[in-house]
Order: sequence, then C-alpha cells, then structure tokens
Amino acid sequence: MPIRLRDVFRFGVFGLAVALIVAFGISPFTGGIVEQWSRSDVETRSKLVFNAIQPFLDRDIEDQSWDRLTDLFKRVALDKKILAVGFCNQAGELVAPTPEMPASFNCEKIARSENESFANVTSGGTRILVATFPVITTKGRSYLVILTDLSFASARSSQVLAYLLASLAGVVLVLTVGTIIFALLMLRSWMSSLRRAVDEVRQGTPGAHLPTSGSAMDREIHKLLRQAENFTLTNQIDWTPKALQELLHGVLPGAEVLVVSNREPYIHNRSNGGIVVQRPASGLVSALEPIMRACGGTWIAHGSGSADRDTVDVNDRIRVPEGAPAYALRRVWISEDEQDGYYYGFANEGLWPLCHIVFVRPAFRIGDWRMYREINQRFADAVVAEARTEDPVVLVQDYHFALAPKMIRQSLPKATIISFWHIPWPNAETFSICPWKEEIIEGMLGSTILGFHTQFHCNNFVECVDRFVESRIDREVQAVSLAGHETRIRAYPISIEWPPSALQTVPAHGKCRADVFAQFELAAGTKVIVGVERFDYTKGILDRMRAVDALLTRNPDWKGRLVFVQVAAPTRSKLDAYSKLQSEAEALAAQINARHQDEQAPIRLIARHYEPADVFKLFRAADVCVVSSLHDGMNLVAKEFVGSREDNAGVLVLSSFTGASREMSEALIVNPYDTEEMSAAIELAMTMPVEEQVERMKLMRQQVKENNVYRWAGAILVDAARSRTRERILGLTESSERTRSKVGEEGSRWAARAKSTRAGG
Repeated sequence: MPIRLRDVFRFGVFGLAVALIVAFGISPFTGGIVEQWSRSDVETRSKLVFNAIQPFLDRDIEDQSWDRLTDLFKRVALDKKILAVGFCNQAGELVAPTPEMPASFNCEKIARSENESFANVTSGGTRILVATFPVITTKGRSYLVILTDLSFASARSSQVLAYLLASLAGVVLVLTVGTIIFALLMLRSWMSSLRRAVDEVRQGTPGAHLPTSGSAMDREIHKLLRQAENFTLTNQIDWTPKALQELLHGVLPGAEVLVVSNREPYIHNRSNGGIVVQRPASGLVSALEPIMRACGGTWIAHGSGSADRDTVDVNDRIRVPEGAPAYALRRVWISEDEQDGYYYGFANEGLWPLCHIVFVRPAFRIGDWRMYREINQRFADAVVAEARTEDPVVLVQDYHFALAPKMIRQSLPKATIISFWHIPWPNAETFSICPWKEEIIEGMLGSTILGFHTQFHCNNFVECVDRFVESRIDREVQAVSLAGHETRIRAYPISIEWPPSALQTVPAHGKCRADVFAQFELAAGTKVIVGVERFDYTKGILDRMRAVDALLTRNPDWKGRLVFVQVAAPTRSKLDAYSKLQSEAEALAAQINARHQDEQAPIRLIARHYEPADVFKLFRAADVCVVSSLHDGMNLVAKEFVGSREDNAGVLVLSSFTGASREMSEALIVNPYDTEEMSAAIELAMTMPVEEQVERMKLMRQQVKENNVYRWAGAILVDAARSRTRERILGLTESSERTRSKVGEEGSRWAARAKSTRAGG
C-alpha cells in the first residue's frame, strides 16, 4: 500500500501530541512518588542517626548527664535537614531539646511502642516528620525524638517534575523526528525498488529483482522469534494444580504429553482383601499429576506392583486415577535379573555414588551397563509406540534414563524432550571415572531442555561436555549443539506441593506433640529433635547422631532433656553399602544410648517406613529438624518440615551441601562433616527464642509457598513452549530459504528461455 508523505507527518504530530498528553497525565503522580522517596530517605537518615548516637545516648541517660546530652543533640541538629532533637523520659517530659524544637511539641504526641515509629505533624504551616526510637535502660523505657522539616520534599518534587516533563518532551520529539526520517527513507527505498522492477519489465529481463514473499516472511519470522522469547511465568503467587493446568492450556494448547519415569504414580498390590491401589509419597508424582490430568497424556513407568500385570489391558495400559480416569499409565516390565543390572547395578551402584561424591566407590560392570542401555531402549521404544503425534512433549525423569533422550530423538526428531536430573551432577574430574561418560553425555544431549536443581550442577554438566564431547557450547545462553541439535541447560529447583496434602489428616501442633510424647514415653519438657530419611549413605544419618553424642559429651546438662528421633526407611537392601549403613546406625545408636542414657535414651532409631501423615505429625511435634545430607540435589524433607509448621515455630538445621540451602538461608546452615559445628547448631536451635524462630520460619514458609512444585512444573512447561515455538519458526525460516532458492532458480530458467527465444528469432 503506497505511503503518502502527508500521512507520515500526521502520524508524527499525532504521536507527539499523545506523548505530551500522557506526560502531563502522569505528572500528578510524580509528586507523590518523589515525596514518598523523600520520606523514606528521611526515615533512613533518622535510623542512621539513632544507630550512630545510641551508645552515647545510653551512657548519658544512665549517668543522667543532661549537659552532655544537650551537646550531643546540638551536634546532631547541625544536619541541615534535621529540625530539632529531643528526649522524652519515662515521665513523659521533654529533656534536652535543641533550640529549634517547636514550642507546640510535647511528648504526649509521640507514639509509645516497642518499635521505632514515624508520624507526620504540622507546626506553623510546616510539615514535620517525627521519628521516635525507644531507648531501654536500667532507668526504664524512654524515647529519642528526631524532627525533620519535610518542606524540602515539595521543592524536590517540583524540580523532578520539571526535569521529567522536559526529558519526556525531548525524547518524544527525537523519537518522532526519527520515525519521520525512517519512514521517508523506507518510502524512498520502496519507490526505488518499484522503479527498478518497472525498468526490468520494460527491458524484457524480469526476475532479476522480482520481489518475493521471502523478505516479508523473514520479518514476520523474526517477530515471532522475539515473541517466543517472551513466554514467561505469570505473576501467580498461589501456584495450584488448577493454575498449572491453565498454564498448560495457555502455552501448550493441544500438545501431547508423555512422562517417562522409573516410579509409577499408581501401584497395584495384592492384599488379603484383594487388590489395593497405592500412591507413592513422591514430589515428582505431585508435580506431574496435574499436567497429566490436564492434557490426558500417557505416563510410562516400570510396573513394580504385585498386581500390576492383572490390572492392565492387552497393551499394558490402564486408565488412572481409578473412579475418574484422566490419563493412561503404560507399564513397562522389567525382570528381576534386569532390575539387578539396570536399577541396582548401574543406576544405584554406579551413577548414584558417582554423582553424590560421598566417598563410596562407584561400581562399573560391563554387564550392568549393557542392561542399563537395554532398559533405556525399552522405555524409548515405549515412548515411540505411545506417541500419537510426531512432536510430543516428552518429560524424562532422573538418572535411570540418561540414554533415553537420544534414543527417543532418533525416532521422533521433532519431539520436545525435557529431561530432569533429580540428583547432583559432579565436576568433570569426578565424572571422568565413568567408563561410558561420552555415551551418557551424548544420550542426555538428545534432550531439548536438560534440567538440574541448581545452577552449580548446570555448570558442572557444561564443564563435562566441554571436556569429554566434541560439541559447540554457547555459554551465554548455556546451550550445547551436537550433531545439528541444540540442548539448553537450565536450573529448575524442585519443591513440594503447597499446602502439603498429607496435612489434611494431621491434627494441630498441640495434639501432635502430645501423641509423640506418649508414643516415645518422653518426659515433660523434653526437646524433640527429628530426622526423616531413607537409609542412604548420602543422607548423613551417622553424622547427625555423632553430633548429638558430641553435644551430650560437651554439655552433660542436656542428658534426659533431649531426644533425637531418627526415622529411616530401609531401601535398596540388596546392596551391601545400604545394609551395612543400617547395621552401623543401629550399633552407633546403642553405643550413644549406653553412654548418655539418664532417665530416657537420647537416640530413638526407627528403621521402618513412615506414612506421610505420620511424618508430618512428627514434624509438627518437633523442636528441631536436622537435615545433614552429605550431598543432595535438593532435599524435600527440609521443605516438608517447613511446610508442616503452620504454627511458625521450630528450627531447621540444614546441610550446606543440599540444593535447599541455597533457597532457605534462614535455616541454621552447617557443614555435616564438622561434628562440633553441627552439635553447636543443634544446641543453638534448642535454645533459640520463639520470636526468632517465628521470624525465620515465616520467611522460609513464604519461599516454599511461592516456589512450590507446581511453579517448578510451570517453569519447565514455559521453557518447553518457548522451545517448541523457536523450533517451528526455524523450520519456517528453512522453508522460506528453500522457497526463495526455488524462485531464483525458476527466474534464471525463465530468463534463459527468453534469451534463447530472442536468439532464435
């Protein structure tokens, strides 16, 4: 459509007028903002003054040295913005006021509270900010008052407004003139191209500069690329399953979602009463269930229940959940021998100790590796079989499936594959131990997005790629390109559901504490320390018991006054390292009890599985929770303890080697290898004032609430949507280039034929 010069100038004048109207429209708010800044500045200055003179103030008040106090106040009042300074004693009398103190001011007008306060008053037409600071001495509670003249704020507001309007007018003018110049240049270019096209037609050589749709398409493609990068999480504070479902429909409408995990969300087991359905207590299940319920996809997992085969159809599928089916569960069968090689062998005797770096030697056996590779291929084949589209969203979970992303990519090249590694990733020097490190890294790089709990683990992975795999690394956006495919490396700190569903059946704090005291026959007033873990050598169970032992040895007054309840569910008992750990823990608990038992044993070791409701009851009853992992990706026990404390009490002692320690700095952060440091932290936790406990716990609870497991899943979905849009647009770009090339070829052939015809004539 032709552009007329008159329309360009009209647009420029209209833009200038609108911008000026907007500028004058916002000007009334500018004064208020500046005055708020000014008041905040005055309050901050008053606090600084109080903090600076407080030692001298306390001394002079104790000594009742009013002359020195008067001199001190006069020096403070030399500040041009401070109008007057005075002191209100316990009797409400104004003592040692500076000469500029308004005659109308008296101590009855100040706010008497335990905390600092600020109030506006007017004296003689002048607005004054009165800052009041409580001073507590042996003489009682008195108050320092600092009066500041706020008239400077109005002057500052007028100056800022003038500068703002002038700046806006200048910027708008420059932008408008620039827009007009740019439009004129575009108009000249368009007319020049048009003239060339007309001349070519007249000369009989069309095609050399034929305009095609390619340039317009390119501009549109780049526009869409920018839009794709603007996918972001909404400012949603209360992340719920419903919010996650709405996000899924918004950013991935109609997408097919497939989940791959070793653990299944529903397990069917035989019991005396028939077949029962169990749901594992898993943060992973809690995070991904809302996605699956929303999209009606397929969850592919190892069928481990004793009645799992009895409940599936001929295609090994079952619709879940029972009663309100929303998605399909596809079960993959693994024999006991295969389980020994794939799960117990390579995954848990090889990758698990390798990634956790807790000085347990990894075991790498060629037979285990072959089985691991075979099971990964089996799951990849199941994904391909279940996919109904060529570009599903595939969520691959954890270290059991390091090879699966590449295997899936080979059969579904357009799939969006998001892999999440739920355990730590070691540095390159440590990972070099693995004999098949290149194959593992290349398998993981089949992912579109590869997620870890922390940025530190992302950096470690990129370091390993750089060292062991020939690839192109873009460190600015943290992406790796291998064999023409790009993988983006991202940190997604996992969390728990909020509020924890298990709390629905857990009584209030007082009832929980009474039940726990009765269950363990504890004396009144006993401090209860808890730990809840699997019997795993990465969790530092022995270290926390040694810390309790050190505390009782250093301070015997705690004997009979504290009890450490350690719940540890047996796991992977087929492996020697795990069965040995349980034996060591039981022996150590017996030794400590024999050494320190007074009226009650200090260590209560419970080697069995606790149901979620029982765990949360123990958390609510506890004074202290100890999480002493020697190395952990995140550790959700710490977040579950925080989630259980609706009373805002209790103290979390947290290992610095957990991902959770990077999010919950209000916990008492410790080095679990330092027994004395951890024992001191436990003692500090037991003696911490309730007010400090509440302040710390509120901050941690807010953090876990706002960054719960649904937000974790939402962040992954948003990045998946951005990646899918980017891939599709890049596909359009390639199509555009092919079209442009074909047009050029056709034009050349047409020109050649025309030349041949003229020559023949």
